[in-house]
Amino acid sequence: MAYVITRLCTDCKDTACADVCPVECIYDYKGDNHSKFANQLFINPDECIDCTNCEPACPWKAIFEEDEVPAVFKDDIEIGRAIVDEIGDFEVATVVKDHSPTAEQVAANFAKYGYKP
Repeated sequence: MAYVITRLCTDCKDTACADVCPVECIYDYKGDNHSKFANQLFINPDECIDCTNCEPACPWKAIFEEDEVPAVFKDDIEIGRAIVDEIGDFEVATVVKDHSPTAEQVAANFAKYGYKP
């Protein structure tokens, strides 16, 4: 069962997850269909080996095991699967060392989507 990066990553795109991924299965969208693929990172479910490294590394708490994706983000599972068919529009995420968000920024991001962990 693959891991899923939810829309909590949208416009945040911290690459701490990509930094710890042993198989480089975390991708950045480079295509033009931004109505389908948001400005966020995605995990290729065909390449994910369920190592669990990405989930705790994500400072935005945007990554979940597929079976554990909160109801508010269930649509993100199918969007994540869709990258397999459009992989030509994706690149392996380049690791960029950014500052981690504050607890207040993470809470505000949760609130934006009505997510209450």
